[in-house]
Amino acid sequence: MKILYFHQHFSTPKGSAGIRSYAMAQSLIRNGHQVTMVCGSFGAGQTGLTQPFSKGMRRGMVDGIDIIEFELPYSNALSFLKRILIFLSFAFKSIKVAFTEQYDLVFATTTPLTAGIPGIFAKWFRRKPFVFEVRDLWPELPKAMGVIKNPIVLWMMSVLEWTSYHSADRLVGLSPGIVDGIIKRGISPEKVASIPNGCDLDIFASEHQPWRPEGVQPTDLMAIFTGTHGLANGLNAVLDAAVELKNRQRIDIKLVLVGDGMQKKILLERASELKLNNIIFHGPVNKNKLAGLMASADIGLQILANIPAFYYGTSPNKFFDYIAAGLPVLNNYPGWLAELIIKEQCGFAVPPEDAKAFADALEQAADNREQLKQMGINGQRVAQEQFNRFDLSQKFSDWVTGA
Repeated sequence: MKILYFHQHFSTPKGSAGIRSYAMAQSLIRNGHQVTMVCGSFGAGQTGLTQPFSKGMRRGMVDGIDIIEFELPYSNALSFLKRILIFLSFAFKSIKVAFTEQYDLVFATTTPLTAGIPGIFAKWFRRKPFVFEVRDLWPELPKAMGVIKNPIVLWMMSVLEWTSYHSADRLVGLSPGIVDGIIKRGISPEKVASIPNGCDLDIFASEHQPWRPEGVQPTDLMAIFTGTHGLANGLNAVLDAAVELKNRQRIDIKLVLVGDGMQKKILLERASELKLNNIIFHGPVNKNKLAGLMASADIGLQILANIPAFYYGTSPNKFFDYIAAGLPVLNNYPGWLAELIIKEQCGFAVPPEDAKAFADALEQAADNREQLKQMGINGQRVAQEQFNRFDLSQKFSDWVTGA
């Protein structure tokens, strides 16, 4: 079967972005299918294509995947308007691909929500089976965050969401809240599969050269956050905890923020103003280097802004990377991940916007290293038993091709 796969932010493991689509494409290939991946140029990603663009596009085979990459450079640091324009440009270019390529089935994954547009056209005008994957509930999340307030824009997004869901033959939701959100829009539960993000045990559970950023001593407790520094991530919570730890004179606890995003400059300026020498900022790194950092870390930070829509409506890559690497996780918001952490005893779940509880958990981790080690072992067991990427990708392959 020939599958046309749309993911604007696709990356191979050589990039510093999530690799869910790469893993899912590899599973489809293992099962005898052909995959054409249509994507843009994501700043944190690496498609594996190196030749120059020709008329705004380049194409080639990478690890068995036929990749069509549009010259649409995207970064989380771009303004909201520029990001919207890139999203729409990708959608319109993808419609042309949906009309000209030869394929048996079309698959599209968010974000952005506009990724579903070529799938809708393929379904309506070429009568192709369409499977739609939802990674975040739009427009619910941006509305809850206050990022989008214009009622006309919100209405248009809601129409696109409804149309995408009802055009699809099957859907995939990455968290319990996302699955519920899809069903609430009038979709039969039998058409929706829950397939969360997975753990890349082949990357994070294998041997890597451990390393620590400059400023972190071998004896320090190193807590790391790896991911986008955006509004949704609420990283001021980490700085608030750093202030509390500084006041307690816990100079042996270092908080390392790895990544980039539109809030990074603001966070750097605030950390400088507060003279926080227990916060270390580091640029994005690829998966192999990230695995080495995690091999040297003591705890992973799963941080989000305190927005109820996030509690059950997200499936963050970083959490699964942490437990795959055997890292305990400190989570600062309620929801399904907090419940999992408590149930499986693989870390700490602290209340949102509570710097003292955040600092207390880090102190407990620093002062009880054996307990911390056991939490990491528990987390890696959960990674192997519940979120093994290989198993989940096989479920994905069966579900998608069954459409």
